[in-house]
Amino acid sequence: MEPAAKKYSIGVHAWISTADGHFLGRGRVLLLENIKAAGSISGAAKAMQMSYRQAWQMVEDMNRNAGTPLVEKILGGKGGGGAIITAKGDDAIRLFHRVEEEIKKLADEISGKIMF
Repeated sequence: MEPAAKKYSIGVHAWISTADGHFLGRGRVLLLENIKAAGSISGAAKAMQMSYRQAWQMVEDMNRNAGTPLVEKILGGKGGGGAIITAKGDDAIRLFHRVEEEIKKLADEISGKIMF
């Protein structure tokens, strides 16, 4: 009797890049989502157990590569400063999730055809 056929799966990690390097990936999109939820880069960094410096650098890289800011700082005042996700930032989040879903669908389709 022949052993039962195994099912295989393909795992992928999506990145959107420019000639300058990575622009958006799962971690950066999670950072954007956490900034939106926390209202600040420092709050998002804490939620992700990441240094503020690293989070700030990622935001700077994304803003530079996007050409239009995805995150805008709110200068301090009575309640302190913070940050907001711009409309372009929301678009970037949606686009990345859509790209990732399409890649996963394709990977699942191909996975079903793998046989050894």
